Amino acid sequence: MTQKEPVKKSKYHLVDPTSLSFKLFLAYDIFMVFIIIFNLFCLGMNFFLMSSIGSWFFHTIHLPAVLDFYREHLHPWVITTEAWFIVFLIFELLVRWGIAIAQRHHQRWFFFPFIHWYEILAIIPHLRFLRLFRAGVIAYRLYEMGYQIFPKSWQDKGLFYYRVVMEELSDRVVITVLDGLKHELNTSTTHKDLISNIVQHHREMFSQVLAEILQENLSRELRADRERIAKNVGVIVNQAIEDTPELTQLLRLIPLVGGRIEQQIQSIGQRLGENITHGLIDPMAEPAQSSSSQPNLYADIAQRISRIEIENNAHLDELVRSAVFESLEAVRKQVKVKQWQEALKEQQPD
Repeated sequence: MTQKEPVKKSKYHLVDPTSLSFKLFLAYDIFMVFIIIFNLFCLGMNFFLMSSIGSWFFHTIHLPAVLDFYREHLHPWVITTEAWFIVFLIFELLVRWGIAIAQRHHQRWFFFPFIHWYEILAIIPHLRFLRLFRAGVIAYRLYEMGYQIFPKSWQDKGLFYYRVVMEELSDRVVITVLDGLKHELNTSTTHKDLISNIVQHHREMFSQVLAEILQENLSRELRADRERIAKNVGVIVNQAIEDTPELTQLLRLIPLVGGRIEQQIQSIGQRLGENITHGLIDPMAEPAQSSSSQPNLYADIAQRISRIEIENNAHLDELVRSAVFESLEAVRKQVKVKQWQEALKEQQPD
């Protein structure tokens, strides 16, 4: 039975939804969202109606009287309302700042204007669009409380386009960085110092990895072929004795037992070759463990290899350059894959 993942709780999960303070808080947030959107709508329509495009539109539909009525009677009211709304935003901001100080919402009393910077800038007439940002913050806070502000389909669509934008931006940044890094490696020689520093810093790790590779692979092969190698060496020693005519001639001078001695020497030589071979292979086929007092042959070999100087080695430089460039190209190809296109294909019906 799989363990259920813990449910992610928002910072408002301890708020009592039945309390009066919570209901007032909720009503105030909804009210602020409404008046901000209404205010921006009125300002947007005022901008359109007072522009030359609005004048052209109403003359085109033959309703210039409606436009004149708005400009004469409603436009001053919109300007006055905007002035009063700015005063309301200033007063509301100061009141909330005072409440934040009294209830210690932040570690320092002067943190409030920095945290709510967008609200302060939204008071400036030319930055009115930031009021919509505040409405979005309030809507997100209501969403964290569990209220369905927008339909699920709208949320999914908005999240999809947000990911599209972020992926395109991040892909451009990553590709530019990779191209710059590739150009730097092609046009400078600093990468040689970088390679040398990397090797110097990882000599001990390189030695350990090399010893483990040798011990795991070479010792396994030696254990598997130990008997065959020993027999082959024994046969070679026996053949070497047979191919020594001086020894054969000397033994044949001994009457009766010369041939027998020759056979014994060949047998002893073959057994000696096998034993010597076993003695040479055993330390490598069965390497000493870390707890043993005997030294580990592979560890000693790896340490000696790791101490070899690698500076001015053209083949090593070419190897590292090839590995780095292929890695960069692989990352570049992966970054160029449009994940949002793959997600869009999966959402489309067959």
